[in-house]
This record gives sequence, structure tokens and C-alpha cells, in this order.
Amino acid sequence: MPFNLPNILTWLRILAIPLFVGIFYLPHTWLSPVQQNLVATVIFAGAAITDWLDGYLARVLNQTSAFGAFLDPVADKLMVCAALIVLVYLERLDAPIAFVIIGREITVSALREWMAQIGQSKSVAVSFLGKIKTTSQMIAIPLLLYHEKIGEYFDPQQIGTWFIYIAAVLTLWSMFYYLKAAVPKVLEDEKKRS
Repeated sequence: MPFNLPNILTWLRILAIPLFVGIFYLPHTWLSPVQQNLVATVIFAGAAITDWLDGYLARVLNQTSAFGAFLDPVADKLMVCAALIVLVYLERLDAPIAFVIIGREITVSALREWMAQIGQSKSVAVSFLGKIKTTSQMIAIPLLLYHEKIGEYFDPQQIGTWFIYIAAVLTLWSMFYYLKAAVPKVLEDEKKRS
């Protein structure tokens, strides 16, 4: 396991998950609900920034590694899944939307693993559609975590809900896109083996 700055940042993202979840279990005498929302939003935003930063540093410092390439998306998915589960627990997100997003992440991860085993990983490389989905998700989650109105007109809950629904639609669309790209390759590989 390479011990370098990008991987340390990735590990810090994973270690932040229990802290992120635990914020909402603290007594209100320690942190008010508004403070809990703010701290959780800051932790999630920090994780999103380090997600970009560790990839950037790995390229700039020439510290890319197979382990880092494996760990980085795992850290991202764990943080996003934790945030979605917390939002369902807080009743700020409908469970079916969380299920769609988490289910897609599991399905596409398994698909990528399978495609890598048959030497076709490029068929399911991250698409532009997947990047738009991730962007929508990364805008929605902090807004839903923050929850409180800002001023008279800006309602993070409402705007976050719009973005998470957009992310859910793009989640399904991108999953079908990956499946459509992968199925012919899988069938072709099966023919070769039989």
C-alpha cells in the first residue's frame, strides 16, 4: 500500500465518515440541530474538496498507484452512501431515491469489476453523463444537509431536493448507458469461452 499524500487524503475521507454520521447523534446540549447541520455540511464539503485534491496531487506529484485508484472511488461511494442514509434518517430524503442512487453505485462498481476481469474496462469508463450525475449529487447533498433557510428566499432543502431528483434520474440513465455498453462485450466474451 503506497503511503503518500494523495492516499493519506483518501484515508482521511474514510476516517471522517464516523465523525460525519456521529454529529447527528450528539446531544443537543453539545450541538444544536442547526450546528449539527452546519458541521455535517462542512465535513461533507471538505470530503468533496479532498476528493478533487487527492486526484490532482497524485497527477502533479506523479504519485498515482493502483491502490490509490482503487481506494479513491471506494472512499467517495462510502461518504455519499453515508450522507444519503443520514438524510433518509433525518427525513430530508425519500428512501426510494437513496435506494436508486446507492443501488446504482453497487451495480456499476460490480459491472466495472466484471468488465476489468474480461479486459474490457474501457467500455465502462466514467462517462460525461456520470460526471453530470456526480455534480448534481455533490450540489444536492450539502444543501440537504444544511437544510436551514438562508435569508428570506434561499431554501437549501427545496433546491437540494430538485438537484437530488435530477441526480436520481441521471443515475438511472447512466446505469443503463453503462449496461448497454457492457452487455455486448459480456456476450462476446461468453461466446469465446463456450
